[in-house]
This record gives sequence, C-alpha cells and structure tokens, in this order.
Amino acid sequence: MPAPTANRVRVIGGRHRGRVLRFPAAPGLRPTPDRVRETLFNWLGQDLTGATTLDPFAGTGALSLEALSRGATRAVAVERQKALAAALRANADAMGMAGLELHVADAYGWLAAEPRVFDVVFLDPPFAEDRWAELLPRAAARLATDGALYAESARVLDAPPGLALVRTGKAGAVHYHLFRRATGS
Repeated sequence: MPAPTANRVRVIGGRHRGRVLRFPAAPGLRPTPDRVRETLFNWLGQDLTGATTLDPFAGTGALSLEALSRGATRAVAVERQKALAAALRANADAMGMAGLELHVADAYGWLAAEPRVFDVVFLDPPFAEDRWAELLPRAAARLATDGALYAESARVLDAPPGLALVRTGKAGAVHYHLFRRATGS
C-alpha cells in the first residue's frame, strides 16, 4: 500500500528537486499543486539565481522553498499560523536553505510596513478572504521595477494600476496570474 500523501508536497525543480516538504493540517490550507508550480517557474524562467522573493501568505512555504532551490538568494516568507511557520523553518533547515527569512505575522499589516522591494512576489491568500482590491496595490508597491507578481485566486483578477497581466491559467478552481509592470510605469 502506498504511503499517504496528505500534508506533503515536493520540490519540483532546482538543486533540491524531489525533496518532500511536510507540514501540519490547517484550515483553508491549499498548497499550490505541482503542475501549477511547474507552469509558474516556466513563466519565471527555471533559474532564479540572485533573485529575492516575497511570499506573504506562505502556508507550506512551497513557493519560497522552490525559489531558493532554483537559486534565489533570499526568500521572505510571512505566515500567521505558528505551526505552519515552524514546519516551514524545519523544512528549510533540513535542506540547508539559509536564504529563508521567516516572519510570523499578518500579511496585510506586514506588507503595509515593509519598505523593501522584491524580484518576485507570490500571492496565494486564503480564497475566503477576497481582499484583492487592497492586496494587489500593496504587493505591487513591494515589486522591483522589472519584477513579477504571481497571484492565485478563486476568480480571474484584473491588473491593478501600473501592472499588466502577462500570463494566466486555470487548474480546477484555481485561477493563476502573472503580472509585470505596465510599459511606461
């Protein structure tokens, strides 16, 4: 009988390809499926060497750890649930990923106070919190000039002012989007 796969996802690319990430069950937790992560990192380019990333709704941390596996120098992850944050830290430590900067905090407040900009911003908030009108501008303010903003939602999202939608897809109930600065912004 095969081992159960609940509460596990795997790193799909980079130097830690195939490593399994384990995490506790949590209400509303919806890890980005392998197929969607593969598409996302194809859009971004497989090699993120030297990039900095921000994941304000880290959950399992799969997007941040995937970015580090693909060469990102720093992945800033924000998770409000202490148990998920502890699992994310344990997974990063087990793989020797020193580039993870982890914060246990509310994403909205953290984004409002954070002054740094990032090459890639991952947005995968709980679908029950449909706060995109507030979230997209806050995240766009943290985006480097030539950066990319990735968003997963239960519905199709429109580009906020200053950003252009450059790629989109759908897998089951998940709509995923890639935004970049609009030309002339």
